[in-house]
Amino acid sequence: MALVRSVELRLRSALFAWCNAPAVFVVEIPLAAHAVNVAALPDIDEFVSDMFRAHSASLVRLARLFVDDRNAAEDLVQESFIRLARSVHRIADPERAPAYLRSIVLNLARDHNRRGLVSMRHRLPLTHPQQGVEDEFDLRDDQRRVLDALRELPARQRTCLVLRYYDELGVEEIAASLGLSRNSVKTHLQRGLAALESHLVEMAEP
Repeated sequence: MALVRSVELRLRSALFAWCNAPAVFVVEIPLAAHAVNVAALPDIDEFVSDMFRAHSASLVRLARLFVDDRNAAEDLVQESFIRLARSVHRIADPERAPAYLRSIVLNLARDHNRRGLVSMRHRLPLTHPQQGVEDEFDLRDDQRRVLDALRELPARQRTCLVLRYYDELGVEEIAASLGLSRNSVKTHLQRGLAALESHLVEMAEP
């Protein structure tokens, strides 16, 4: 039990350090002209712009845990903001908008990979020099190991772990977000943590 708790704490620390690192690049997000009904929602541009300034960098980093490169991640984030603009009138609580955006990004990443546009088995590690300047910031070695190990997990386990330990959703919320049963979510979380621990042990061996 102590080992599982240790892995949980290390995973949460790594996810928050990675996703909330200072932005060193700018994502251009041109919203389609037909994306929103500006007459019906005159302040929507300001709302989406505020959301973009506050969350776009962390969303790109979140997407990078699931897709091969920054360009693909930016494409997913662009689409997530377009979808937010189109459906923001259905969000009763604006404080839930960031969680809504994260859910869109994760679903888009899953669909992106399902279509075979990304090879999950041949991605570069986070420390590889070809990853680009956006990854050049101070992560502890342990946090990098945790993120590299997370990338080795099956997509469903990885998604459940991210929703649980970064988005801090409960089992029922994860199940509703992914269209899974509570038992399936529990299984993915348990297996994901066990696999993550196993990967980390292997990485620690000389």
